[in-house]
Amino acid sequence: MPRTTLAAGPAAFSLLLGLWGITREDSMWRDEAATWQVAHRSIPEMWHLLDTAEVVHGLYYLFAHGIFAVFGDSLLALRLPSVLAMAGAAALITLLAARLADPCTGLATGLAFSLIPGVQQYAQEGRSYALVTACAALACLLLVEAMDATGASDTAGATGATGGRRGAGLWAAYGTTVLLAALLNWFSLLLLPAHAVTLALTRPPRATALRWGAASCAAVLGTLPLIVASKSQTGQVAWIPPVHRGTLLGLLLTLLAGALCAWLARPGKALAVPRRDRAALTTVAAPLLAVPQLLLLAASLAQPVYLTRYVLFSYLGLALLIGAACRGLALRLRTPPRRLIVAVTALAFLWLLPVQLSLRAPAGRIDDVLATAEEVATVREAGNGVLYIPAARRDTALVSPAAFTGLRDLALVRDPLDSGTMNGVEGTPAQIAAAMLTVDRILVVSDGGAPSAHTDRDRTKWRMLRERFIRCSEVSEHGRRVTVYRPRPVRGRWQPGWSQRRPAVRDTMGRRRMACSGGAEVSDLDARHEGGERVGGDA
Repeated sequence: MPRTTLAAGPAAFSLLLGLWGITREDSMWRDEAATWQVAHRSIPEMWHLLDTAEVVHGLYYLFAHGIFAVFGDSLLALRLPSVLAMAGAAALITLLAARLADPCTGLATGLAFSLIPGVQQYAQEGRSYALVTACAALACLLLVEAMDATGASDTAGATGATGGRRGAGLWAAYGTTVLLAALLNWFSLLLLPAHAVTLALTRPPRATALRWGAASCAAVLGTLPLIVASKSQTGQVAWIPPVHRGTLLGLLLTLLAGALCAWLARPGKALAVPRRDRAALTTVAAPLLAVPQLLLLAASLAQPVYLTRYVLFSYLGLALLIGAACRGLALRLRTPPRRLIVAVTALAFLWLLPVQLSLRAPAGRIDDVLATAEEVATVREAGNGVLYIPAARRDTALVSPAAFTGLRDLALVRDPLDSGTMNGVEGTPAQIAAAMLTVDRILVVSDGGAPSAHTDRDRTKWRMLRERFIRCSEVSEHGRRVTVYRPRPVRGRWQPGWSQRRPAVRDTMGRRRMACSGGAEVSDLDARHEGGERVGGDA
């Protein structure tokens, strides 16, 4: 079967899965909101921002800026590059598995990769992780081809000049691909230790190791300025929590699943497959699955940085092992491999269907900035003030400014474009407190979980709201909360708009609405706004 025909099936399957529910019911979560607002800035404005924040995502933002300039801004334009990148990664990993084993293993690998829930999730996000995964898949394929070409030219001696030139070109392409992946997200350099383990297990000729080392060093040196620049912006990842038991358990289960697949794929008497081919697939797949994740986990002991999406490309290794296991199982059961692959894919699709549906719903992400903007547009009144707690929740207004028309940002003193920041610069606590006393109605946009108050500004906001205002209405939906406050009435005097009734609460699909209530009762409820844990996301 031609290689292009073999890769077309998994690529089309991945593409269909990516296009299915791509708009997620017209929702957008906070990380995508960062892409959206930065991509709408001019090149000089983006450069100004990268001096202070988000430099690690700078190349991707430039790419998204170009996409919006050519195709317009929409949720489809935001996410389609990721869908196409994952489809490309599925095609490349199919070709890699076919080269290391056989076409049936390649087909199973590509289909398995497309069905992995993490792959489906980031195939529908306007972030760089799908593009990094596609680059990693290409780098793995180039590594194998470059190793073969270098080994063949060394064996051929003087007659292998053409093969040597081809090998040099492949190593140059390998280094360039690794560099591109690193410029999109430099955590992808963890791919290089995985490839180092592959070379150590394969024991190639010395010339192969030297050429890999040269290509790898070139990629690292090309990324070094980005790494140095991002070191001054470590606050961007300060929100990442320490590794907890759930993370360790998930990683352990993933590695155990890979080990089980490797065991099922092992050579045996019933398998008419050369041991060299089978071992080659395992030596590529196992380090690719385990090494990046374990190294990132080890780095998190010094500073918490472990997030699965930073090493999403390690799922390429899992897919290779699953594909090899399917092929091995078919040979042991003496079943036609393609028939078994189709059956297993169908069963896996049905088994994962609830997960797939949840990933394509607004609730599949931590929040939805568009739903919050719609709620603000519903409850706003001309001349109202608005507060964002924490300031990062200002992304709602930056993505949907029309929903905030007529509202006055009580804390902002410099807007994001002028200050070269993501969320603008807020005034001092005293300035914020004084501004809050000048309006008769305040809308507060905050996280839907436990309220956060980790800065003096946010503590001042909550303190003023608790002491000088009463809560009149509240909607909590899709990870964010919109609350309306009015000044606390003077004791003994009645003012229109206030009710002495208890708050009316209605829970419907995560929504919570409260009628305007008397000051004392609401004050007790608002007392909890002084503390709380941060509900964060990777901007």
